[in-house]
Amino acid sequence: MAVFTPVSDDDARELLTRYSLGELVSLRGITAGIENTNYFLTTTQGEYVLTLFEVLTYEQLPFYIELMYHLAQKGIPVPRPQTLCSGSRLTTMHGKPCAIVSRLSGGYEPAPSALHCALAGRTLAQAHLAGRDFSLAQPNLRGLGWWQQTVPKVLPFLNDAQARLIQDVLREQTEFAAGATYQALPFGPAHCDLFRDNVLFDGTFEMPRMGGIIDFYFAGCDTWIFDVAVSVNDWCIERNTGVLEDDKLRAWLDAYAQVRPFTDAEREAWPMMLQAAALRFWVSRLYDFFLPRPAQTLKPHDPRHFERILRERRKTATAHRL
Repeated sequence: MAVFTPVSDDDARELLTRYSLGELVSLRGITAGIENTNYFLTTTQGEYVLTLFEVLTYEQLPFYIELMYHLAQKGIPVPRPQTLCSGSRLTTMHGKPCAIVSRLSGGYEPAPSALHCALAGRTLAQAHLAGRDFSLAQPNLRGLGWWQQTVPKVLPFLNDAQARLIQDVLREQTEFAAGATYQALPFGPAHCDLFRDNVLFDGTFEMPRMGGIIDFYFAGCDTWIFDVAVSVNDWCIERNTGVLEDDKLRAWLDAYAQVRPFTDAEREAWPMMLQAAALRFWVSRLYDFFLPRPAQTLKPHDPRHFERILRERRKTATAHRL
């Protein structure tokens, strides 16, 4: 969520003529994130988020937009895409696809407690089950195929030890994905990017309430246990070392499993999925750091964070069990 494409008040006013959302009150750019252009959009009828998609194509976007709409219809707390007067939920601005979604209440918690972890884990499980009858299908575009394409592009920026690690893990993940255990994993629409800044909470720190899950634009059909692994690698760690914190991890996993119990295949795959989740974000952060796109307000993340997490998961692989 950076500002790659400037949007003026006049641009927003013109866009709003395609909806029935009232008149423009204010427009403010959102500087966090790295993938799309986002603005807080306030009208006389409510508060929304305007997104211009910088990478995803118009043809790819119905999966994300309609998944959010589907989940919202099922009562999952997610941004609800707004419907244009034409009946569509997707349009264009400055030659780029764009959408307006409802703005959820609350804010993200940078230092979540076990209570926050439990709320997030339960809500993710509910979202997985609610997505089972979603009619559209699209792979996780940042999955194994993307890792295989992107690792060669970032290798020139790595030292020998880093290059050996990233290639070893990629080879192991490729082999694992071809095996029977992986093929048996429950699979369906997944968020694939459920970091702590993509969940909003109301209430107080001591008594948090779920506000909702945001930013579905890395979502795709993938194994649900990969989605869980992505989440706990951010929510349940000591930030400086990447070590998993047992109280937060147990709170997250237990709350998730109360809604959707884990399968035997997921239990077997768990150590590999934790490494897969770390590899995915190490690769993407390397790519964004060394091969960035221009943006007005771009803050690339430090790739070394997920390198540390990956090394930690490999070092303690036998200790990681569901």
